[in-house]
Amino acid sequence: MDGPFVSPGPGLVPFRRRDPNPPGDVVNTTPQAVATADAATTPSTDALGTSAAQDRSAVLEELILKDPGRFRVLTGDRPTGRLHLGHYFGTLHNRVRLQNLGVEMFVIIADYQVLTDRDVADNLTGHVEDLVLDHLAIGVDPQRSTIFTHSAIPALNQLMLPFLSLVSVAELGRNPTVKDEIAHSRQSAVSGLMFTYPVHQAADILFCKGNLVPVGQDQLPHLEVTRTIARRFNDRYGNGTTVFPQPDALLSSAPVLLGTDGTKMSKSRRNAITLAADADETARLLKGARTDSERHITYDPRTRPEVSSLLLLAALCQNRTPEEVAEEIGSAGAAALKRTVTEAVNEYLAPIRARRAEYAQDRTFLRGTLREGNERARAVADATLAEVRTAMNSHY
Repeated sequence: MDGPFVSPGPGLVPFRRRDPNPPGDVVNTTPQAVATADAATTPSTDALGTSAAQDRSAVLEELILKDPGRFRVLTGDRPTGRLHLGHYFGTLHNRVRLQNLGVEMFVIIADYQVLTDRDVADNLTGHVEDLVLDHLAIGVDPQRSTIFTHSAIPALNQLMLPFLSLVSVAELGRNPTVKDEIAHSRQSAVSGLMFTYPVHQAADILFCKGNLVPVGQDQLPHLEVTRTIARRFNDRYGNGTTVFPQPDALLSSAPVLLGTDGTKMSKSRRNAITLAADADETARLLKGARTDSERHITYDPRTRPEVSSLLLLAALCQNRTPEEVAEEIGSAGAAALKRTVTEAVNEYLAPIRARRAEYAQDRTFLRGTLREGNERARAVADATLAEVRTAMNSHY
């Protein structure tokens, strides 16, 4: 689920805990309502697709800088393995950026969603703890951002039933992201949970009344289901009030980093450099990274994707442009390129790895972080479910 690049922010800092059910102008005010004049001239993402979403994202970035406290973000990951550099530059450090700007952040570890595309959830406890470690290491502050697990929030999952009544089977079947997930499913048969994945995700977003969701382009159809559910619930049960905001997409501007085999970096493809990897493992993986036969190093993503991805990785770590890195290497060849990238990555990740190792030694703090996050998320979800029951006249 994320956006633009910045250096990871400072570590944990003191913060006054927010009320679990903040005032209506925080929870119920959508970004559209925040900037009436801006939104009036900006097309919504509903019908116009990615171009409109990109335009809207530019407006949202300005609004975040002006008044970050009006936004509540829901983002997160499935616990299927350790997070890697593709995750970091694609999504993770944008979470830290938004947190440090003052945006309220909910980070979901979507353990139930692991079951959507696999028969069993192997080593789930270890994967959940790894995700918490990775987030703490990069600078997500559990006093300012709520880190919680899906399965620990019963009220969140109870929202699924009324939400499912608001969408048709045909609408779910047409969702392109669901089609893609089904096509790449590891299961011998498609489960009902897979088919309802967009509604499950809508419950994740709307339980905390998130009004801003950092997403990649491929996630826009899912977010549109969430917006549809929010709109239909308000129309059917709101009695003239807004129970749920229609969340906006904050589109990622992150370039895609390739894995060491030249394909998309992925946990399942074993071609990724994880945040937890040590310096020697990083050097070994990058030494085997695919390049090409041309000795002179240039940045040309279209014709030299593998070389260009390595240059981009070094540039991101060194806060330079890929062209500058390429010019410095010149005709020294692939070996020099890999040395440059290895040094850049290991230097950049050194403080993150040090913090991760330190947190890993204190499992009590780790589990306490998750327990406190679960408690805060439960309080928010319980309040939302109570409001839903009242709106539906089912509060007995």
